[in-house]
Formats: sequence, structure tokens, C-alpha cells
Amino acid sequence: MTSYTLRVLADHLNADVQGDDSVEISTVGTLDGAGKGQISFLANSKYRSQLETTAASAILMSPADADGFKGNAIVLKDPYVGFARIAQFLDTTPKAAENIHPTAQIAASAMLGEDVAVGANAVIGENVVLGNNVQIGAGSVVGQDSVIGSNTLLWANVTVYHDVHLGQDCIIHSGTIIGSDGFGYANERGQWIKIPQTGGVRIGDRVEIGANTTIDRGAIDHTEIHDGVILDNQVQIAHNDIIGANTAIAGSTVVAGSVTIGKHCIIGGNCAISGHLSICDGVHVTGSTNITSVIREPGVYSSATVAMDNKLWRKNTVRFRQLDGLFQRVKKLENNTK
Repeated sequence: MTSYTLRVLADHLNADVQGDDSVEISTVGTLDGAGKGQISFLANSKYRSQLETTAASAILMSPADADGFKGNAIVLKDPYVGFARIAQFLDTTPKAAENIHPTAQIAASAMLGEDVAVGANAVIGENVVLGNNVQIGAGSVVGQDSVIGSNTLLWANVTVYHDVHLGQDCIIHSGTIIGSDGFGYANERGQWIKIPQTGGVRIGDRVEIGANTTIDRGAIDHTEIHDGVILDNQVQIAHNDIIGANTAIAGSTVVAGSVTIGKHCIIGGNCAISGHLSICDGVHVTGSTNITSVIREPGVYSSATVAMDNKLWRKNTVRFRQLDGLFQRVKKLENNTK
């Protein structure tokens, strides 16, 4: 296991060292669980008491928390961001694939960049373009006319349909399906008539997509996921959605078709967003919220009720149904007092 001195790690972060800068660090850990050779972080002062008992060799901490601390530390403005960057620096996650496996099926018309790796039983279709340093995990499929940008990683069993473009430095986790048909049908006297989904999917750079997430292709125009977006596990992105740059969507959220979500939004888990609406930049939607209308102003939006005793919930449900009648009575009383 490779180790680095605290000085090397601090230089990587352009940060200061407090204490012994020659101490060796090989992995990261939590304050209460780290041991010798590990570095942890203190991002919330309420955990400051754990500094007294931690066995970590060094701590990432803010100048305020470092004041009076007797141990080894890397001192910087945002310890949590520092921790993320050090975790990347020390990351030992294996590659999704090494070289070209003999069982991989690669079309003769496919174009592969330098140092591309394709795992066992993966399939690369006709006219596919794979950029430099792309990794395609075992059992993954990249369909005809798709493009995968340099340094992008597909873990095992990812399915990319035809005419899908992924940018550079993306990470696509196992079980994800990109470019499946959107839910497009016309109804003729009770019979559903399928509308071919002839658009594609366009995904920008530095996008990460969690396991078992589905992104549908556009009906005519493309579904778009812009730069820096992060999608959690089991997220549904329907046809012709547009997700703005650096937006984050947590697990089990469903976005219906033709929705536009702005930049720098945070959508909590288990949310449902109705189709054909827009959400402006800088919106934070808390978990289990249902969005059924356009959001034009940045801010925090919620709709889910908190868990409560079932008997109380049943009473409140009955009262909720009575709200309109109560409103009408209050309105009548107000009119009578004018």
C-alpha cells in the first residue's frame, strides 16, 4: 500500500501543516475509527470532542478547530472538500477493465483511442467511438453510433443504446441503462400505438450516474444531461428531460418527460416531478416532495408530511379533506363582516 507524507498531501491541497509533516499516510478513516497511517477530517465542530480519543495520524481541519490542537493536522478552509480530494488522491479502487479481453466483441467499424480497456463479454457496436483511456466493464454494451469521451468509465453491465454521446471524465455505475425508449404512445380507441423514440441522449463532461439509473432517449430531440451533474442510484430520467449543469438528484427520484431542471439544483431522494414543467437554477427540493407546477424562484421547496402515529395521521387525513369546506365557511364569515 502506497503512503505519502503529510507534507505531500498538504501540498496537493495547497494547505498548511500543523505538527509533524513527515508522518506517513496511506488511507482515510473516520475520527472514531481511524488508526495509525490514516487521515480523518473534522468538518462539524460538534464532533470536536472526538479529537481527544482519535487514533488517526492526522486530521484535516479548519483554522478555528486547529487552534489549540496538539496533534498533526492539515489546516484549510473547507476540511470536507479537502477530505474528498485526499480520498481521491489515495483511492485504490481497481479499474473496471484492463486491456482488451479476448471475449470482448468489438465491431470492425468501431474507433478506439489510446489505452482503451474493454472487459470480458462486453460488446462494442458499429461506428462506436471510444476516446482515450476509456474503460468498459465486463458485460457492458455500447450500441451503434454512440460516442464515449476520454477517461470515461463504465462499470460492469452498463447498457448504452445507439446514438448516445457521453462526455469526458464520466462515471457510469453498474446496471445503468442510457438511451432506452421513452414512454411515448398514442391511444386509438383504447389501443396503444407506440411512437418510435428517434432522439438520442447527450451527456456532458464529469457526470456521475449511480447504479440502476435509467435515462430515456428523446422522442424527437435529445434528452440532455449537462456538465457536472450527479445522479444517485435508481433515478428515472424520462424522454426529453434537460438537467442543468452541476445539479444533483438523489436516489429513487422520478422525473417525468419534457422537464427542464436548471443549474446548481439539489433534488432530494424519493421525489416525483411531473412532466412538461421547468425548475429554475438554484432550487433545493427536499426528500419525498411532489413537484406538480413550474418553479420560477430559487429557494427550498417541500411537500411531504412527516411520519406520525397512524391514528393521528388518519384524523389529519379526514381534516385535510374538510379544508375546502372550512375555507368556504371562513370566506363567507369574512364577507358577512365587511
